[in-house]
Amino acid sequence: MTILNTTDIMAILPHRYPMLLLDTVEELEPGVKCVAKKNISINEEVFLGHFPNNPTFPGALTVEALAQTGAVALLSMPEFKGKTAYFGGIKKARYRQMVRPGDQLRLEVTLDRMRGPIGQGKGVAYVGDKKVTTADLTFIIGD
Repeated sequence: MTILNTTDIMAILPHRYPMLLLDTVEELEPGVKCVAKKNISINEEVFLGHFPNNPTFPGALTVEALAQTGAVALLSMPEFKGKTAYFGGIKKARYRQMVRPGDQLRLEVTLDRMRGPIGQGKGVAYVGDKKVTTADLTFIIGD
């Protein structure tokens, strides 16, 4: 069930097309967990060059989509409203399967720890029930 649409997400995140990589948020527990979805369309600009005869969604953009999912979980906390969540680090990123046009990414981020303006979490991206990408993420909250 969709609880945030694209307009709602843009009220939380500063990202805009073409860098806004979330279409909907399906679950949200501020400061704890967020589950979002991204529909992969052949119309995305990235497919003009990655790769024209074998379109594959870049793994780096899948990790960015996970980071945006985690940012929604953080920036939904009252104390971080109106702030920006920046990448502080990516560890243990693993790419298990290609993501292609027509796929729908389910992005799940669970926040493990917050210490002041720095948060850490685990992200998992799925297509259907298959894990396609995992990563440990660090976020830094700024103005």
